[in-house]
Amino acid sequence: MLLAELLPFLRTYWPLLLLLTIIIHYLRNKYHNGLNKYPGHPLAAYTNWWRFFDALSRKAEKTHLALHAQHGDIVRLGPNVLSFADPRAIKIIYGLNKGMVKSDFYPVQQAVAKGARLPSLFSTTDEDFHAKYRRCVNSAFAMSSLVGYEPLVDSTTDAFIEQTEVRYAGTGRVCDFARWLQFFAFDVVGELTWSKRIGFVERDEDVDGIVKFIGDFLSYAGPIGQQPFLDLLFQKNPIKLQLQKLGISKYIFPVTRFANAQSATREAEMAKVRSTGEVNQAEGRGVDLLTKFNLAQRDHPEFMTDRQVLASCTSMIFAGSETTAISLSSIFYNLVKHPRVYRTLMAELDEAAMNGAIAERLHSKVSWSEAQKLPYLDAVIQESFRLHPAAGLILERVVPAQGIDILGSHIPGGTIVGCNAWVLHRRPEIFGSDVEVFRPERWLEAQPHQLKEMKATMFQFGAGARTCIGKNISLLEIYKLVPTFLRNFDVGLEEPGAEWRLHNAWFVRQLGFRTVFRRRGVPVGA
Repeated sequence: MLLAELLPFLRTYWPLLLLLTIIIHYLRNKYHNGLNKYPGHPLAAYTNWWRFFDALSRKAEKTHLALHAQHGDIVRLGPNVLSFADPRAIKIIYGLNKGMVKSDFYPVQQAVAKGARLPSLFSTTDEDFHAKYRRCVNSAFAMSSLVGYEPLVDSTTDAFIEQTEVRYAGTGRVCDFARWLQFFAFDVVGELTWSKRIGFVERDEDVDGIVKFIGDFLSYAGPIGQQPFLDLLFQKNPIKLQLQKLGISKYIFPVTRFANAQSATREAEMAKVRSTGEVNQAEGRGVDLLTKFNLAQRDHPEFMTDRQVLASCTSMIFAGSETTAISLSSIFYNLVKHPRVYRTLMAELDEAAMNGAIAERLHSKVSWSEAQKLPYLDAVIQESFRLHPAAGLILERVVPAQGIDILGSHIPGGTIVGCNAWVLHRRPEIFGSDVEVFRPERWLEAQPHQLKEMKATMFQFGAGARTCIGKNISLLEIYKLVPTFLRNFDVGLEEPGAEWRLHNAWFVRQLGFRTVFRRRGVPVGA
């Protein structure tokens, strides 16, 4: 009886009821958990579609900078999302034992194999899983392991210098330097992971389309991560995953197929490593990561399964190339755009070579230990990290159920909070009033307490327990390649005064960095 009376009402007034439901939904978003007291873009309080389309604009880092400049240290980016600009928030949001976990932004970036997700150290939101995983592989990424990896980096560096001469410096061809540096970073990943360059540098091409795939995938992950439910419709649709598990769908992530193919050539050797723990180490070469992952499987078979070994190799491809290449591009770009800095750095390198602080080697390579004794080089690298950190979105964390106090504000449980490195790295009270200027000297002129504060604010590798585990490997590549390349070649822009373009796919890639190289005479010691 009631239904019979209700149906005519619904048929007559359903548009009004629908409109009312939508209004209530958006008002609930606006006043969710009392977050309406925090300012931001007018649309951000009502819907996450605002930040989805902002990420899709490929310039979200500029949006975040502008919002914090206008509204202060706490900005609302979504109905349940707050961005913090005060560096003191880093220890609270990313510190140990704070109960913070990663948000659903991260699983969007998981690769898939045979219908199953491959959670990595970066993409998992399970803190217990992360702790176990990290214990298994931590030694492979420790600073003490760098000495063993240096010969592997040297091998790719030699090839990179030789191919730069043959393809560019010796011919006068213009180089897409950002892409060329990404080829270098990929081949280093090959050496470090499988003791074999993949061929990006020798062939000067995107092997198996992996560079394009990762670029496209990150362009997908940035915006989709703002509305993670979309990933369950597109890439990780349960029906699609089930079809893959049953073998009906043969689709496999190209990066997963790539890692599988590289590892398959070493399977007999790795089976021996897992069974005996014996490692065949070539003279003068370090133990590669594939071997270390398989040793971890031998020591932790209940956790470090074949799938986790594959996930570890896959994450090296995802994270080990893009961020390092972005940082290298930033360093070289800032040098060519600032001739005075370029000249000062070259004077330091030449003096070090002439007084014996840099030894003579093939292709004038600079060792890790030598690079650590070059203060101006370090200042140039740190300043490039500061002005152009790789990640261009906030690193999201979820507040525990009981809530947490962040710099005097009580943030309710379940709220997504985070910091953006582009915002943190431009704090004038930390880095000086000229934060938009590329000035390496700020790192040399700072008093000890200032320098400590500056380093504590640097966020290019994240912070806390989830700091990028590959940080030391990336630094090894950067501190070796930059001085080595500069000792071999003079670098200039194809068109002096040209500006590159930035593409925030969540990692902020550089486009249009077109350069010319000229072979340089290398000073040697007396």
